[in-house]
Amino acid sequence: QVQLVESGGGLVQPGGSLRLSCTTSGFTLDYYAIGWFRQAPGKEREGVSCISRNESTYYADSVKGRFIISRDPAKNMMYLQMNSLKPEDTAVYYCVGGLLCTAVAGAYNYWGQGTQVTVSS
Repeated sequence: QVQLVESGGGLVQPGGSLRLSCTTSGFTLDYYAIGWFRQAPGKEREGVSCISRNESTYYADSVKGRFIISRDPAKNMMYLQMNSLKPEDTAVYYCVGGLLCTAVAGAYNYWGQGTQVTVSS
């Protein structure tokens, strides 16, 4: 059974940093594309970043230059380093796994339960 569990969310001031982690099980991390989505209240789910099986990456324009996605297959972990956080980054963040690195939510078979990130002073 595949499980993805996020951690590392919380409250941070604007300009601060957080690192989200995703622990995976039943899931061979380097065989899949993995990524992160987010959903703010009243907004559609947004693809934030993903990394393909051949290590190519995608970042949404809104996070480019501030967020870094990575994975450690030996630990079955994936990460999202978030720097220079802005209030508009406030959302529930989800880690995902699938066959393709894409910003299309429907392309991912596996989803975590989400972790809240709040950027506020």
